[in-house]
Amino acid sequence: MDVLSFSTCVDIACSRDAQILPYQYKDETAEVFARANSALLAVGRSGKGLSLSPQSLLTIEPNTRLVLPSPNGSTLTLACKTPVVLSACLRNASAVAAYASRQRTPITVIAAGEQWDNGALRPATEDLIGAGAVIHFLTGDKSPEATVAELAFIGSKENLSSILVGCASAIELIERGFADDVQLAEDFNISSCVPRLINGAYVHII
Repeated sequence: MDVLSFSTCVDIACSRDAQILPYQYKDETAEVFARANSALLAVGRSGKGLSLSPQSLLTIEPNTRLVLPSPNGSTLTLACKTPVVLSACLRNASAVAAYASRQRTPITVIAAGEQWDNGALRPATEDLIGAGAVIHFLTGDKSPEATVAELAFIGSKENLSSILVGCASAIELIERGFADDVQLAEDFNISSCVPRLINGAYVHII
């Protein structure tokens, strides 16, 4: 779950019946991969066109196949080997949790986090809260780790907007001119879209 970028992009695109193909970040083979899969390749976030900026995907055409490399969401997706892989964010937390609960299998919710320039882990508060939002709507027993994430969400939900805007990652995006992306990411439970990874692409299954 990469709340401010990848996961919100997936929700917005799949809600419009487009498909998102995750791919390794800064990989020179991305263009070849896109052509081989009859897909477009996302441009850099600051470029003009479809990108890792959720705002850029608000008008994506239905049936578009978009290769979307990212350092967090795509990387995590490609590392997942389970039969069912879903993409969740604050926008679709309840819908994804309801679908996941119906699978009757153990569920792992992953908060992406960030990295400092030296490669060390930089905790991402927004991803912890997003993971907690999904966990909050899951049925069944929850691990202590899951409970801590859920409590982070419960403690934040009354001031969700102000907390997210104050996160380090959000401040960086706002300073770069992507305040609209942060606003789109903080819209809570406005989407019923459940994006599932099928044959290498996230598609809207509900």
